[in-house]
Amino acid sequence: MSRARIVPWLNLTLRSARGLCRTRFMAEQPQGPADPTPMENGTVPCGEKRPPEAQETTVIEGAAKIAFPSANEVFYNPVQEFNRDLTCAVITEFARIQLGAKGIQIKVPGEKEAQKVVVDLSEQEEDKAELKECANLAPGNQPRTATVGEICEEGLRVLEGLAASGLRSIRFAREVPGLRSVVANDASARAVDLIRHNVQLNEVAHLVQPSQADARMLMYQHQRMSDRFEVIDLDPYGSPAPFLDAAVQAVSEGGLLCVTCTDMAVLAGNSGETCYSKYGAMALKSRACHEMALRIVLHSLDLRANCYQRYVVPLLSISADFYVRVFVRVFTGQAKVKASASKQALVFQCVGCGAFHLQRLGKASGASGGRVKFSAACGPPVAPECEHCGQRHQLGGPLWVEPIHDLDFVGRVLEAVSTNPCRFHTSERIRGVLSVITEELPDVPLYYTLDQLSSTIHCSTPSLLQLRSALLHAGFRVSLSHACKNAVKTDAPASAIWDIMRCWEKECPVKRERLSETSPAFRILSVEPRLQANFTIRDDANPSSRQRGLKRFQVNPKANWGPRPRARPGGKAADEAMEDRRKLLQNKRKELAEDPAQRAARLKTFPCKRFKEGTCQRGDQCCYSHRSLMPETTADAAHTGCPQTHNQNPPGSGTITGPGVD
Repeated sequence: MSRARIVPWLNLTLRSARGLCRTRFMAEQPQGPADPTPMENGTVPCGEKRPPEAQETTVIEGAAKIAFPSANEVFYNPVQEFNRDLTCAVITEFARIQLGAKGIQIKVPGEKEAQKVVVDLSEQEEDKAELKECANLAPGNQPRTATVGEICEEGLRVLEGLAASGLRSIRFAREVPGLRSVVANDASARAVDLIRHNVQLNEVAHLVQPSQADARMLMYQHQRMSDRFEVIDLDPYGSPAPFLDAAVQAVSEGGLLCVTCTDMAVLAGNSGETCYSKYGAMALKSRACHEMALRIVLHSLDLRANCYQRYVVPLLSISADFYVRVFVRVFTGQAKVKASASKQALVFQCVGCGAFHLQRLGKASGASGGRVKFSAACGPPVAPECEHCGQRHQLGGPLWVEPIHDLDFVGRVLEAVSTNPCRFHTSERIRGVLSVITEELPDVPLYYTLDQLSSTIHCSTPSLLQLRSALLHAGFRVSLSHACKNAVKTDAPASAIWDIMRCWEKECPVKRERLSETSPAFRILSVEPRLQANFTIRDDANPSSRQRGLKRFQVNPKANWGPRPRARPGGKAADEAMEDRRKLLQNKRKELAEDPAQRAARLKTFPCKRFKEGTCQRGDQCCYSHRSLMPETTADAAHTGCPQTHNQNPPGSGTITGPGVD
């Protein structure tokens, strides 16, 4: 057959084979009516099928019940329940303030019953009188009330930019009164499909609107004044930096912006250049790294808002578990924006003793006519070397140095949670954290820690009450910090703090001969204190939250309880592979177990003090460890004639002492 005939014949044969395969494939597919209904954002549904209910896991949190695929547990992290409870409490009080200005009262389930327990008889009589007055009002003059689960036409519009399973949005709809709508957005089609399922499961389709879009584009599309959201919640994996620019433009005037950051390794100083690229500030490794992280996030939010003649006012800033969480209000005002430079500062931190000094970027001073004059600040506040230990300084920031909490607003949230403790599962912890926040010094940025001060001069650690009492006796203010259990936040200068530690060292002396002359401890202790510290315990040294035994700091709930990884193909199988890898690499940097003979051979290079003095009974066989040898080793020692050292402690003492003991 010629070549000209072979080519058409092959094409015809292949075309027939393809048609036959296509016919068989279509015959095997199940027939059913096509669903041309598009998704709410204008895109057609993805072809993914929902797994059967047997493969789903149902979780109940608060008033919401969500279902998510069992093969992908990344959609739910139980440790974040505190975060979600606190957010519901904050938005509730924010709605109370916003709607109260419009004459609308909000009704929270369980609030009235809880308040009846704490009011006295006179207050009950006043309430009865108020109820009688309300009953005498005309029907048109009745106060408007917003309840949970109902649409409030003048209520808040809420956006959750990264909703995942939609749990947070559903909880808003079922627990927060005074809402007009809640947009639960996610870029993943599978996540939006899951949100739709959970919205129907909780019967909140009238309030919650699922949306599939890029969170940044969605917020950029709501920049107009009439389209902005009153509340925007951002809780991403890692850093929220890519979303901040759009968020400060999409939130309404005086609106609430809630931001979570879980990239604590970056914010805590492990990678300063990465922190600068994301937040516009250099983070330092410091004992106050958690509060510094909060202030860096606030600086980044204010910096992005200033580009659009807007500024932020912090309501509440929390450092908890493995993340930081800030709640800020965003306003517009050119005159206020000019003051933003004076709210930021650089931090000079000594690498030796840890003393820090702040240098504001701008200076605001009063002028004639009640005007405010802004100018550049003068600095730096430190010499090239630390005045206390002679070491160099590291430069960090800029960071926010104004108050990070609105104590009036925090007090409202604390009162609401305290009078209605059954509303949230983590009410006890919320009360403890907010109580510590109300006790913090609002105008004192950063803090020192007890172990930091003691380890610097190599002395024993004073108790928290002793150090706080010494600062109070010296005339300074002092408080705790919710970000660290042993924090000491005070307005005392570093010189006064080191004078107090010098006085403490005199009561618990340090062996000066062991200190290097160039060490920070030697240089600090070589100076006589000019302040005589008094360590007598004062009554006001113990804060109220500590006296009441409130739950202030979280106890690790379980192993590997930190932030969950991103969703990956493979679901639960990928998580199990990760767990196996963690077990394989666990303790890889630790020394492997060795038998006593190998250990003795290794420790022979470290003779004991008696060998150096020439009084060790083992002679050349001396090693640092003088524990009882194994039977084989004892027999070998007897054969070589090496005398053994015996325990000189009386029987039953339970302790072994001496310079040759590990």
